Amino acid sequence: MIAARIRSMGAPHWLLLFGLILAAWGLLYFMATPADMGAGGHGSDAQAWLGHGAVTPDLAGYGRVVSMWALMSAAMMAPTALPAFATYDDLSHSGANTRFWPLVAGYMAVWLGFSLIAGGAQMALISADLLGPLGESRAPLLSAALLAVAGLYQFSPAKEACLSKCRAPLTFFMQHFNEGPWKNGLRLGLVCLGCCWALMMLAFVGGVMNLAFMGLATLIMVLEKLPDIGRWLTRPLGAVLIAAAVGVVVYGY
Repeated sequence: MIAARIRSMGAPHWLLLFGLILAAWGLLYFMATPADMGAGGHGSDAQAWLGHGAVTPDLAGYGRVVSMWALMSAAMMAPTALPAFATYDDLSHSGANTRFWPLVAGYMAVWLGFSLIAGGAQMALISADLLGPLGESRAPLLSAALLAVAGLYQFSPAKEACLSKCRAPLTFFMQHFNEGPWKNGLRLGLVCLGCCWALMMLAFVGGVMNLAFMGLATLIMVLEKLPDIGRWLTRPLGAVLIAAAVGVVVYGY
């Protein structure tokens, strides 16, 4: 069964999805690279437009920040939904009328909405001098608060309810299948948002343009949605985050 699943992911729509995810990671790497490392040490016009952390307090600056969060969402959250996408794709092999891309589009639409909110939060925190130019926290109390919220949320009924749906995508889709792929994608995106919003907001602790943080967070969120692994990860991760929050308060960094 696993071999058949892997073979089915060689279909054109899967290869395109994987390509889009890789492209998002590539653009994030490009944005995170210091401008003096590109174009012979001078930086390119494209790099300057993308900002390289130079966020201006205007609509253009907000647009850059939202673009960055949208790329982060595509790069980090699409991989966490691959088992659900594969489950939905498998339903087409049983004769069900499914459309892959409307499902993916509905899912990513939710994360685009999240990007608009996260971008606004980043702009506000920069204006309050609580974040540095690369989106990293300058205030130990802000870092501690974000870590504590994320840690406590790991123990919440809302987190558990959302994770239970992410870990059983077939049951989830069968409950709402008649609504069509777009609405199913929206529902899946909202459930995924319910699982991961607090962990995503830890980008303000690790640095919004910190690729190491993005990679680690993506791996954690992927594993957390796997039923056999995730149930051993969620609460211990919450305890680690709460302990980290206490450490930041005590030691001030």
